[in-house]
Amino acid sequence: MEQIIPYLISLVSGGAGGNLAGALVKGLGGGFKSIVGALGGLVGGQWLGPLLDMAGKLGATGGNVASSAGAGAIITALVGMFFRKKS
Repeated sequence: MEQIIPYLISLVSGGAGGNLAGALVKGLGGGFKSIVGALGGLVGGQWLGPLLDMAGKLGATGGNVASSAGAGAIITALVGMFFRKKS
């Protein structure tokens, strides 16, 4: 169970970052931006989280949350730009 918790934190905070970015970038459905944000958060939390943890500013959980939310927002914004409806 202790090994699953960082992944769950990454998914939830990535989904939150994805929803925030999806609100700014129109053209994505609610479920789609949550899924893209969660996947981006999972990847970002596992890659960037240890880097922020080594910096020692946020701690392990804080680095995971910050990197997951940021990566989820960035990935969702990029996907939103590609799938934006042309008007």
